[in-house]
Amino acid sequence: MLGNWLKTSLLMAAIRALFGVIGGYLGGATGMLMALLFGGAMNLFAYWFSDTMVLKMYNAREVDEASAPQFYTMVRDLAQRAGLPMPRVYLIDEAQPNAFATGRNPDHAAVAATTGILQLLSAREIRGVMAHELAHVRHRDILISTISATMAGAISALANFAMIFGGRDSEGRSNPVASIAVALLAPLAASLIQMAISRAREFEADRGGAEICGDPLALADALARIDAYARGIPMPTAEAHPATAQMMIMNPLSGGGIASLFSTHPATEERVARLRAMAPG
Repeated sequence: MLGNWLKTSLLMAAIRALFGVIGGYLGGATGMLMALLFGGAMNLFAYWFSDTMVLKMYNAREVDEASAPQFYTMVRDLAQRAGLPMPRVYLIDEAQPNAFATGRNPDHAAVAATTGILQLLSAREIRGVMAHELAHVRHRDILISTISATMAGAISALANFAMIFGGRDSEGRSNPVASIAVALLAPLAASLIQMAISRAREFEADRGGAEICGDPLALADALARIDAYARGIPMPTAEAHPATAQMMIMNPLSGGGIASLFSTHPATEERVARLRAMAPG
């Protein structure tokens, strides 16, 4: 657990440092300050409104104990086991089996699942999946992923400014070669860091979810089943908004859990193996 949190902290520091360096390149100390203020404003907006935006994006409909009694009761029981306030519960009419959590903090959280995942998995496996999502809430991963995504986007925007307007060296001279290098490499570096943060938080949510539901094998079986079934099933909303892919329990943009530097999720095989190793005996 400590290793994943330390890794996340170092990666977050790296992406903030990259943001400041690009701002400094564009305009010295003033540019760095402006870049950090710009990033802070974007983070604040994302912090308050990301849950509303993503739920509307996926046309999620809120359910309660009357409209989805089994699912709602399951989430309530898991939230109590996790020591969390009851989140809002949503369903998404999508065939691809997937789920995610959103919200700025545990007091303003929401969990959502597709109708596809409810049809595919057993009640035990769904319980493992929703425990994983509540672990994200407990760890405040929604905020972490929002900040990293926002910073990565801001870095890309600043890199484009570097391409258009150029930067200045220590003596104030324009350097077009350096500007092109910044424009090409900075977004790449930001994306690599962002994806590494996402993968670290998924491992931690798997561990936390297994503890919340008390059944590591339930989540392991669910991940294996989702990975096998979801290949080739599109999720149009996710394809239209790829920035939301890191929120899902399984990457909706790939045909499985293929590990790579640009993957938002670790390899499914590795996630399943770690969960099975947690099982008693």
